[in-house]
Amino acid sequence: MADVIAFAEEFKKKADKQINRWAVFGSKYKDAATWGKAAAAYLKLAAASAYAEAENFYKKISVTDAISCFDQAVNQFMEIGNFNMAAVYCMEIGELYEVGLPDVEKSTAYYKRAADLFQSAEVSRSAFECMQRVAQFSAQLEQYPRAIEIYENLAHQSLNNKFLNYLVKGYLLNAGLCHLYEVDVFTISNALEHFEEMDPTFSGTHEYKFLADLAASVDKEDVQRFTVVFREGHSMIRQDPWKTRFLLRVKKMLKAKEDEQ
Repeated sequence: MADVIAFAEEFKKKADKQINRWAVFGSKYKDAATWGKAAAAYLKLAAASAYAEAENFYKKISVTDAISCFDQAVNQFMEIGNFNMAAVYCMEIGELYEVGLPDVEKSTAYYKRAADLFQSAEVSRSAFECMQRVAQFSAQLEQYPRAIEIYENLAHQSLNNKFLNYLVKGYLLNAGLCHLYEVDVFTISNALEHFEEMDPTFSGTHEYKFLADLAASVDKEDVQRFTVVFREGHSMIRQDPWKTRFLLRVKKMLKAKEDEQ
């Protein structure tokens, strides 16, 4: 596979050299230079693809080598202005840091970069997916204000998008869950009111009821009630590993407070 990468790099160097050679001839060979640039762009694309293909093999033997290949692919795609493909491979790196190593902070950084690139390429859905991962990891790192801000921004951007507005209640629920860990009923109550202002339909959803019931049990530091609400929530709304882990963390915190008393 090293031969494949070396082959792609050699082609890229030849393409760059050819462009410089044509440029010396001036306007008489303007068309030649134009086609040369097009050829160079194509070869850079081939190089990027070669790095990406190499990564598929390296994933089986070395995560760090796979990440290195993807980084090279990202750089190549950035050079030719293909932000969508650069974003795809940044997302792949984020996943490798998430699962393969793991390194939450580096994974977060690559998901954030992927989101920015997807946004530049006007691929909103993929950008939102990456930012949701950033929010989840921020909460995992106990950076709750950052996670809340991201979830609220995602909800706000989704409200007037007919293809994404169905995601709003989920974003608001996740933002509310991050508020729970602060164990401040005033803050949680304000958050619920703020969510209703953002989306007047939110108060009629299962997500709102689930969040309000959890908030009430947290306010009373009632572990038993929290457990019941948590269990009932599985039948009301779609659960995912992140919500489950996060709520178990809140429950553990409540249990520790109960034991102190």
